[in-house]
Amino acid sequence: MPEGIAAFLTPEELHKLGHLTLMSRYVVEGNLAGAHRSAQRGASSEFADHRAYIHGDDPKNIDWKVLGRTDRYYVKRYQDETNLRVYLVLDRSASMKYGSGDITKFQYASRLAAALGYVVVKARDSVGLFLCSDKIDAAIQAGNTFLHLNNMLKHVQETEPASTTEIGRTLNQIAESIRKRALIVILSDLFGAPEELDLALAHFRKRRHDVIVLHVLDPAELELPFKTGVKFVDMETDETIVVDPRSLARSYREVFGGFMDRCRKACAEMNIDYRLARTDRSFEDFIREYLEQRRSHH
Repeated sequence: MPEGIAAFLTPEELHKLGHLTLMSRYVVEGNLAGAHRSAQRGASSEFADHRAYIHGDDPKNIDWKVLGRTDRYYVKRYQDETNLRVYLVLDRSASMKYGSGDITKFQYASRLAAALGYVVVKARDSVGLFLCSDKIDAAIQAGNTFLHLNNMLKHVQETEPASTTEIGRTLNQIAESIRKRALIVILSDLFGAPEELDLALAHFRKRRHDVIVLHVLDPAELELPFKTGVKFVDMETDETIVVDPRSLARSYREVFGGFMDRCRKACAEMNIDYRLARTDRSFEDFIREYLEQRRSHH
């Protein structure tokens, strides 16, 4: 059975993703965000560029030649400092188990995470992972090697969705735990207490992280396409109710439409990049279109 990245992406898919890059819209701490280096692989302490000396910098890093030429204090900046740090936050709460077709929301979100991780590492940037439900189930620090990515994806591969649907509070804990500014990609259906979610997103932005929300939903959740009596099961309590979807459809769409509008609006107000990721759409097309769009708006 394929392991790590091979469990999520075929060689053809990897090839197609190879020329894409994930940009940050803000300057991320210690980093030339989005200005992807063309430097060849080498020691992570490879010289990259200069920046003005600021109080608290190690005087060891002052470039004395530049000082001699310009009378200005500049410090050398190294390759590992200019790298972008990306954290993938993958929701494994119970509602992510749902799938009306061949793929569950969790499987789809996992493939998106694998594709983004590959794009990040290929650009020599660093990627880390948080798997979460009502708690942080796994936290993997950011690294920029394919070996690191592979090991990270093995964790995802061994994971099943949990038994609860509350991630708002957990996202708050994650925001608290990421010290340096980073690009945070949340892959979730966003089910749970909306106020908790708003607080968590605001917390990420207050810490000046660049945030992307990929709202992973199944087409049946969006359209409620069922024609005859349907049995609905609560994924947390296993409680079952049978309803006639025709009588429910209009009010369901209103409520669900309201939920999506609320998510979109909250993200727009906080300058968070929001995208709906439908599980019936080719994940590869979705990633390509999204990254190309993001790049053109950079």
